[in-house]
Amino acid sequence: MESVRSVTRAAGIVDVVANGGAEGARLMDVVTATGLQKTTVHRILATLTELGWLEQTEAGSFHLGPKLVGLGTEALNRHGIVDIAGPRLAALARTTHDTVFLSTRSGIESLCVDRVLGSFPIRTLTLQVGDRRPLGVGAGAMALLAWLPDDEIEAVLSSSPSSSRYPRPDAASVLQTARTARERGYTVNNGGIVPGAVGVGVPVLAEDGLPIASLSVAAVETRMGPERIAAIAERMAVEAAVLREDLREVAPRLSEPSIRRLLDPHL
Repeated sequence: MESVRSVTRAAGIVDVVANGGAEGARLMDVVTATGLQKTTVHRILATLTELGWLEQTEAGSFHLGPKLVGLGTEALNRHGIVDIAGPRLAALARTTHDTVFLSTRSGIESLCVDRVLGSFPIRTLTLQVGDRRPLGVGAGAMALLAWLPDDEIEAVLSSSPSSSRYPRPDAASVLQTARTARERGYTVNNGGIVPGAVGVGVPVLAEDGLPIASLSVAAVETRMGPERIAAIAERMAVEAAVLREDLREVAPRLSEPSIRRLLDPHL
C-alpha cells in the first residue's frame, strides 16, 4: 500500500507542475496544492527530477522534464482528438438518436473533425468531416465564437464578413446572440443554414474559459422543441466536461495550438 501511495503522490505532484504553465511550480506551490508535508514533497520532487520527469530552473521552479515531455509526445502521436472524443460523440448519438458533430477552431473558421450518425431515420447532415465555416455560422461554430471575449468576437467578425453563402447578422446582433448563449450555456441554430434543420451546440472549454472545441447535435425541426433542446444541451454539457478531462490526459495545458496538434494533418 505504501508503494501505491507513493505513486499516487508522485502523480499528483506531476499534475501540479503541469498546471503551473510557463512559470512552473515552486516547492511551496506543490506543498500548498497537495497538502503533503514539505519534506515529502521535496523528496518526491528530487526523485522525479533525477528520473528526468521534472527539471528545476536556477530560480527554483519545477517544470515538466524532457523524458515526460517525450512520453506526452508519444501519447499525442497515438491518440488524436477523434480517438479521444469518439466515445463522447457515440454516447450522444445513442442518447439523442441524432447526428453529432465535433468541431475545432482554425483561425477565424470552424473545422468539422468528426461526425457520428444517430439511429433516427431522418438525418440532418449539415456538415461533413473536413468542412470549414466562418466562426459563428452554425451551432458548433457559434459555440466556438460565443465563449470568446467580446473584443475578440468583434475582431473575428471584422476579419470574416458575411457572405452570400454564409449570411450573418450584423456584429451587434452576433454579440447579443453570443451573450445569450453564454448565459444559458448553449447555442441554437434554427434553420439558419439548412431550412427545417435545428442545431444545438456547446463548447469544450480550456482552464482559462476559452473554447477549444465544440459538440453539436443537428436534427429536423419537428424533433427540436424547446424542452428537448434544453435536455440535449444538458447532456452535451456533461459530455463536453468529460471530453475536456480526457483531452487533458494528453494535453495538460489545453489551448488552440495544443488541440491543433491532435488533429489529423490531412484536415
